[in-house]
Amino acid sequence: MLTAISGINWGDEGKGRMVDLLSSEYDIVVRYQGGNNAGHTVINERGKFILNLLPSGILREEVINVMGNGMVIDIKHLVEEMGRLQAAGIKITPDNLKISDKAAICMPYHISRDCLEEARLSDKKFGSTRRGIAPSYGDKYMKKSIRMGELFDEKALKERLTDIVEWENLMVAGVYGAEPISVSAMAEHLKKYGDIIKPFISDVSLYLDEQAKKGKKIMFEAQLGALRDIDFGIYPFTSSSNSIAAYAPIGAGIPNHKLDLSIGIMKAYSTCVGEGPFTVEYFGDKAEKLRQAGNEYGAATGRPRRVGPFDVVASKYGIRMQGADEIALTKLDVLSDMDEIEVCVAYEKDGKQTTDFPFPQGLENYKPIFKTFKGWKQDISGCRKKEDLPKEALEYIEFIEKATGAKIKYVSVGAEREAYIIF
Repeated sequence: MLTAISGINWGDEGKGRMVDLLSSEYDIVVRYQGGNNAGHTVINERGKFILNLLPSGILREEVINVMGNGMVIDIKHLVEEMGRLQAAGIKITPDNLKISDKAAICMPYHISRDCLEEARLSDKKFGSTRRGIAPSYGDKYMKKSIRMGELFDEKALKERLTDIVEWENLMVAGVYGAEPISVSAMAEHLKKYGDIIKPFISDVSLYLDEQAKKGKKIMFEAQLGALRDIDFGIYPFTSSSNSIAAYAPIGAGIPNHKLDLSIGIMKAYSTCVGEGPFTVEYFGDKAEKLRQAGNEYGAATGRPRRVGPFDVVASKYGIRMQGADEIALTKLDVLSDMDEIEVCVAYEKDGKQTTDFPFPQGLENYKPIFKTFKGWKQDISGCRKKEDLPKEALEYIEFIEKATGAKIKYVSVGAEREAYIIF
């Protein structure tokens, strides 16, 4: 059984919480793309955990966790993240965490280049988290990456590193006029943190292939959502990798296997971190009230998220891109204090309405068309069955299900692991 859990919208939909919840039914959880540029927040009986690189299944002792070849991994950040979790009593050993030898390493100079380029772009910036992700993926496709498996041959690594740093300095020093990169400093960085994680590195492609053939249940965990996918998102205001579910077997290392199930995650309202068109965005007091109710601040960066009502147009598109068989609707409880709840049912431009998601360039010229629903005005965080929900909440869920054409199976009514309803 191979299942992908991925975001339907702009990211921050609550994937980590759902992976943590559903991982009890799986043997292996795999992160298949992205880096530490986004965070998954999980609240369970042990406390609150923010995960940037580690798969969310790491919080369950019986689950094996894999970091796939599709990721770009900041090894310093990884060592620090592992340390924080271990200090909180979470077991992390080579038995329950495996890192692909083919995963690319996000280096300090990638972070520097990311910051330098965002500064150069000024008010035209892409909204990067400045964690070095785009330069890391750029170098990967320029064949200038250092991969995890190279840490085991120090002599060959030093030779490649010297050549790569020479090339990097053409940009860092030559283009941006910044301090040149030191080969010795980069070699020391790789040695310091690489020695700590080398016991975790292996051929996870072979491991996952064997486990899949044995019938083990494998869950693939995405970072960000369909609208941040490098090909199908709101380009160029996207991430630098493929966050769609179809990429999961490739980014995990087993392109010879196919998904059995795709579970899409979307909020009961809309949020967006970073730059780019966001048609349904609220502003002023209206935005701040929703932001505070949902505690909408980035898990990786702390940035206030842009917020708005549920967007049927964007969600239909995201569901199609993710090939979602089932939907988990998160944070329904956040809307409980509202007298009225808006939903965007169409976009309008030049007097013409559409329910199809437009090409990203020019998207900022569209205006949202709203439909208003009566709020339920009561606490639903204690509800555990469909029948416990007020009539207005059920009507809201049923409308979203019908409007998007997707089966809603899970509805979360609180941040805690067990605060959900199965429909």
